[in-house]
Order: sequence, then structure tokens, then C-alpha cells
Amino acid sequence: MKWIAAYVRVSTIGQNEEGQRQEIRKWLQGNGIDGRSVRWYIDKATGDNLDRPEFEKLQQAIFLGDVGTVIVYKLDRLSRSLRDGINTLADWIEKGVRVVSVTQQLDFSGPTGKLIASVLFAVAEMEQETRRERQAAGIAAAKERGAYKGRKGGTTKRKPREARRLREKGLSLEQIATAMGVSRRTVIRYLQRD
Repeated sequence: MKWIAAYVRVSTIGQNEEGQRQEIRKWLQGNGIDGRSVRWYIDKATGDNLDRPEFEKLQQAIFLGDVGTVIVYKLDRLSRSLRDGINTLADWIEKGVRVVSVTQQLDFSGPTGKLIASVLFAVAEMEQETRRERQAAGIAAAKERGAYKGRKGGTTKRKPREARRLREKGLSLEQIATAMGVSRRTVIRYLQRD
């Protein structure tokens, strides 16, 4: 029997996924689905790319044919890239997976769903680019005023020593990243430090 997967993504460690979980639970309850039958995939990572541990686990379950429905809080939780988002959604739908966005109240199955999804992914990508442009403009203005100091070099969210300790225990890079709440790239940087 195929299971229902709930996918949640928050962008940073400081964000809390509980709001997304709550909305998904409401949708499940409203549709008469027992929440205990749902498998949750939760990432604390950027939506700029698909390199996320829980997303990869979800992809694997879909590839194996174990997932029948994917529920998300909002479509941009899957991706903020137009190309990645559309390709992912198209692949899932081709495999017979139903994809539902609870806050947008949309079911992306079928050709109409694909059309709507492409527009939503384009909007998400545009928002991301606009945010970056505003940030770059703010930095340029601060530099012009002499007020920009930049990011402090060498700052870390956790100690590199902790990454080495977990690696010595035999954990993979992905497992260490999840345990420490940092990206895989950060783990690699920590492990390369003296």
C-alpha cells in the first residue's frame, strides 16, 4: 500500500516548522486521513537547490513506488527554482503521485495542475531573485556610506570539533549535517579545518 508523505522545509535553523505541520495536519483531518498514517520529511535547508537530505529520502521513496500522495504547506517548499520545481513535479505526476498544496488549496494532478504549478514556481523564483537584488542594493548602499562591514570571517554555528567527533563515530556527511543543523557543505568545511 502506498503511503502519504508530508514534506516540510524551513530555510534556517531559527525557523520553526510547526506552523507548516499544523496546516498539513488540519488538511489531513479535513480530508478524513489519520495523521498517524503519514510519513513526515522535514528539511532545514534552502529552497535554491534540491540537495536536501529529507527531500532526497522522499525522492527515493517515490522512485521505489512507495508514495501515493505528497502533501506540502505551499508549493515553494519543494523548490524556489522554476526548473527544479517543474521537473520534480512533472516526474512525480508521471509516476502517478498526487501532489497537494494545503494553503494554496491546489491539487497538481493532471495538465491543469502542471500549468498552475509552473506559474507558482516562476513566482517563487522571481521572489527569490528580487530578495537577492534588494540585498545586493542594500549592501552597495552601505558600502557607499562606509557602513558595510561584511560578514565576520570564520564564524560558525557549531564547533568544527563536534563535526569531527561525529565523523569519528562513523556518521555520514548528511547525518552530521542533520545532527548539527548545518548544510553538508558546512560539514565539509568543518572537517577540513585544523
